[in-house]
Amino acid sequence: MKIIDLSLTIETSTSEPEPVEIEYISHEQGAEILGADKNLKKEDFPDGMALSHERIKITSHSGTHLDAPSHYGPLCEGARAKTIEEVPLEWCYGDGLIIDAKSKSDGPVTKQEIVDYLYKVGYTIKPGDIVFINTGADKLWGTKEYFTDFRGVTKEATNWIVKQGVKIIGIDSFGFDPPFHKMLDEFERTNSTEVLWPAHVYGRQKEYCQIERLCNLDKVPVPFGFKVSCFPIKVKNCGAGWARVVANME
Repeated sequence: MKIIDLSLTIETSTSEPEPVEIEYISHEQGAEILGADKNLKKEDFPDGMALSHERIKITSHSGTHLDAPSHYGPLCEGARAKTIEEVPLEWCYGDGLIIDAKSKSDGPVTKQEIVDYLYKVGYTIKPGDIVFINTGADKLWGTKEYFTDFRGVTKEATNWIVKQGVKIIGIDSFGFDPPFHKMLDEFERTNSTEVLWPAHVYGRQKEYCQIERLCNLDKVPVPFGFKVSCFPIKVKNCGAGWARVVANME
């Protein structure tokens, strides 16, 4: 068995829009904290050390994370949208598919691209598949271009994948929709709300989850024939949760 890690490390990075703050408390500092209410001194602990600790300030959308239906809107298919702790675990483990969408195009990934790729590799999406889209954008992690130089996915492509019975779609870029500046420029040009986060807003019509900020999709040696595990952390009433996403090459 070979397990391939498809998750970013949560860290302080210029590629995070809201800074991740990690305060590291050393083993020596831990001795001072743990012993304080019992009048213990640092020297009372073995080797003068107790236990290390970290304090972390983070958003639910930092690092590799899974967006729940409630992130897209309060309702989905006419009912209350699921929050992250309500996402069925059955959705989060299944057969994986990686669609190679690395292209010179700077426009969002289209339905036709996906259909053409599936024909090329001879695969038919089935209900329960976990579909990942490899655009190569993870190579920009750690740079400011990570925010701006990625493709995203069209609403039409998202709709087509979801209608095959897919509940989870993942991508290796900062966001699932086109970059913010492109959507805002298009809105200024058209004054149409349809161009603002279209794939996200589609999640109000059909129930599905997005994984954003995957990495290492190019390290999976086959487009299908592997399992994916992408269980999110349970955070009460939240629209997203961090996930350790892995491909299991059985």
